[in-house]
Amino acid sequence: MGFRRHGPFRPGDQVQLTDPKDKRHTVTLKEGGVFHTHKGSIPHDDLIGLPEGSVVRSSGGTSYLAFRHLLHDYAVSMPRGAAVVYPKDAAQIAAMADIFPGARVVEAGVGSGALTCFLLRAVGESGKVTSYERREDFAEVARKNVEKFFGGPMPQWRLVVGDLVASIDESDVDRVILDMLAPWECVDAAAKALTPGGVICCYVATTTQLSRTVESLRDHGSFTEPHSWETLVRDWHVEGLAVRPGHRMVGHTGFLVTSRRMADGVTPPPRRRRPAKGAYGEESGT
Repeated sequence: MGFRRHGPFRPGDQVQLTDPKDKRHTVTLKEGGVFHTHKGSIPHDDLIGLPEGSVVRSSGGTSYLAFRHLLHDYAVSMPRGAAVVYPKDAAQIAAMADIFPGARVVEAGVGSGALTCFLLRAVGESGKVTSYERREDFAEVARKNVEKFFGGPMPQWRLVVGDLVASIDESDVDRVILDMLAPWECVDAAAKALTPGGVICCYVATTTQLSRTVESLRDHGSFTEPHSWETLVRDWHVEGLAVRPGHRMVGHTGFLVTSRRMADGVTPPPRRRRPAKGAYGEESGT
């Protein structure tokens, strides 16, 4: 990917400054620039040339710890056109959808580009990510965010302004990631694009979306039994013998659903567990 993310700070780097109260500020370094805060100012030239992990002092005497952004820091602080996929969910997508170096990935619903950054990092220089976004304004925000993080255009990334169902021209892709209001509308298009053994992963916010997505995957006939879950993250306070859960946690942000594309003409095996009585309503006959 070419963009150097180690070594001394240099002009153009995004630096995260953290004060003693863990308040964080993002600064894009430029020669002659100055970072201003109510705790004093810090000339950018004081940072340029320092190694990561250095401490700099503002003119008011406050110490700041300086590091380059980690991707999860950048994702939650980036300018937004649409809501971002939070790092806890992006990490689950990268792991549970098995995004690997060299993978061909189709993403629909690019939002602000947070998940796109994780996908591009995972597929590496030999992979390819194609992102479909219906709204041109969201697509432009995402393009700026992705190129800002990686330091320029990414040759392995193609951003398409348009609807996935109407615009998709890929075939034999390894993974399809759907982050949209109605992913069930794209299940057939995803099935046609995926190679046998490929993974579809859907990110939805509500239980009604979750239910319809899962049932659509079941009814389509080309996918294995869907797996659904959510991830909750809780920090812990550790101070000597005072070890306790944090007062805040990152609770529900969304549900994830994964399923695998079966070979053409193969019928899914019957589900082992029968649905509970009434699960599909009184009129369903099940």
